[in-house]
Parts: sequence; C-alpha cells; structure tokens
Amino acid sequence: MQEPKDFITSRRTVVLEGMRDGVPIALAYLVVGFTLGIAARNAGFTPWQGFLASFFNNASAGEYAAFTLAASDAPYWEMALMTLIANARYLLMSCVISQKFAPDAPFYHRVLVGFDLTDEIFGISVARRGALDPWYNYGAMLVALPGWSGGTVLGILAGETLPPTALSALSVALYGMFIAIILPPAKLDRIVLGSILLSFAASFIASRLAPFSSLSGGTRIILLTLLIAGGAAALFPIREGERPS
Repeated sequence: MQEPKDFITSRRTVVLEGMRDGVPIALAYLVVGFTLGIAARNAGFTPWQGFLASFFNNASAGEYAAFTLAASDAPYWEMALMTLIANARYLLMSCVISQKFAPDAPFYHRVLVGFDLTDEIFGISVARRGALDPWYNYGAMLVALPGWSGGTVLGILAGETLPPTALSALSVALYGMFIAIILPPAKLDRIVLGSILLSFAASFIASRLAPFSSLSGGTRIILLTLLIAGGAAALFPIREGERPS
C-alpha cells in the first residue's frame, strides 16, 4: 500500500532538518576524523580498514584507545574492554533518548538511532521539542557518518604521503583534541579537574612502579580508569540539580 503524499513530504522535511543540523557536526567530525586517521595509520591500518573502524565505532575516545592499543599489539580482549569503558557513557545517553521516542515507536528505529548516537547528535536530539522522530536522526547521520569516516581515510592517506616531519607535527593535533575535550568540564568542576590530575599522576607512577609497570599500557589504563572514575563517582556523586551548567 502506497503511503500518502503528505506523509512522505513530512518525512522528507524531517530528514532534511536532520541533515541541516548535522552539517556543522560533519565538518567538525572531518577534522577529528583526520587526526584519528593519523593514529590509525601509525597502527598500520589501510584507508579501507580505517573507514570501517570509524564507521562502526563513531567515538573519538574509544577509537583512539583502540588505535593506540592496536599499535602496541595488544590482544583483542584488551581493545574490546578499553573501547567498552571509553564508550560507556553512550549507555546512559541511549536510556535518555529512548524516553524521547513516542511510545509506539518501533524497536528497530530505536536500534538504528542508537547505532550512531554520538555526543553531538545526542545534543541536537534532546533539544528537539516533543517526541523524537527517528528520521531526524537518520538525516543527521547521513552527513555526520561520512564526515567522520571520510576524515579518517584522509588522515591515513595524508600519513602515507606526507614526510615524517609534517606527520609528526600533525600528530600534535591528537593531543590538542583531547585537551579541548577535558578543559571545559575541568574548568566547571573541581572534582573533574582533580580526577584528571590524579589520572596523570597515577599513570606516570604506575608505568614505573612494580608490579604495575609489568602490565601492558592498555591494561594499566583500564585499571586506572575503573579505579579513579569509580572512586570519584562513589565519593562525589552528582545529584539532581547539582550539575554545573
């Protein structure tokens, strides 16, 4: 049975709105993906492998952790566990988004929207008034996913063609990206700042203190993340209305 014309027009409008709101996100993803592409190239990924990695793991922290561990020949279980920990926040985001759907929204729409629920797409989704139309997310994903994956491919290609000095300079962008991620919340919350500083100090000490120094870098990161993040959450829980704006 053919859908009514006005219904199709309405769906097209929602998709276009998602694509419009997704363009700035895609442009930012192109830059972030490029820096991740350099890390992927250092780990030995081909452009096609980098494209698939970014397409199916659309998360900067988790992807960078996976590329770093891959470069150090870490076992698969270690990469999987580190990626799970780095991306754990998306479990909470998915719970929030699930409440934005209409009660009769099909399950497959919920799964497909969750496939590319990034921080930025989450932000524009929760800002929508009323029930969330999954076709809005599909529109945003149509431009955001190619931006991220394409940026990774460009980063790998640049890493294969640029001289070592230029590649070394571009690699600094990775550190700049993560500084940009941690500085804003650190300025707003002393607990976050303290946790970050403690993480730096603990990572340095663990790399030189037995028996932690005998562990792989990935395993140390997993243990420190669980200990410090879990300890901060237990000692300084954020209650309703206390989150800094």
